[in-house]
Amino acid sequence: MKNYKKAFLALLGFTFLVLGACQQGPKKEEPTKSEEEVLPPEGIISLEESKSLYDNYTRNRVDIIQQFEAERSPDKKHIPARFTSFTYSDMKDYMAYVEQEAEEAGVKVASLRLYFANYPDKPDFPDGKKVVHPRQNSIFIVPTTMIDGKEEGFYIGSDGKAKPIRAVVGNKETGEESEPNTSQASFAPSLFQSGDTSLNLNHGSSGPPPYTDF
Repeated sequence: MKNYKKAFLALLGFTFLVLGACQQGPKKEEPTKSEEEVLPPEGIISLEESKSLYDNYTRNRVDIIQQFEAERSPDKKHIPARFTSFTYSDMKDYMAYVEQEAEEAGVKVASLRLYFANYPDKPDFPDGKKVVHPRQNSIFIVPTTMIDGKEEGFYIGSDGKAKPIRAVVGNKETGEESEPNTSQASFAPSLFQSGDTSLNLNHGSSGPPPYTDF
């Protein structure tokens, strides 16, 4: 009889343990971060500062541009552009492309230079693409790398090597001239050899007021 009682108590205890385990359920694993948190870059500015910079441009640049364009072409109304945009997807593709070309050339991208630009008062660019916003200001992006101890905007030559842009197109502001076509001051396609690859990005979407954020 005692043996039956002990067996019953043991079975009862085991049942409670099983039930308790079922009620608790499987332990949930702590979620792990696949990547470390990205901290804000030092260059991030506040909305207030952004608004101030935008308004400064309005006061100090927009009127001057409008006056200049009115004198240049009195019969054409000109509204100065306030931004140039590229889709997020296009920028990711561009960054990946630049990194790929730089890696194949055996160099590292040092920075991206955003050059101010102005579209021609013509229907087409030299490469045949349509000028959507004639006379409008814009930007184009140039990747840089270290060449002979200097940070240079670069392109990929037909030999697969990274080469400085200014050695081809020259620089009127500093007096440096291109080689070997020193008589040509503009960035003409004829300056490049067959197989040369430009990494400069343009043809974004420009927007005049009121299509701005500020």
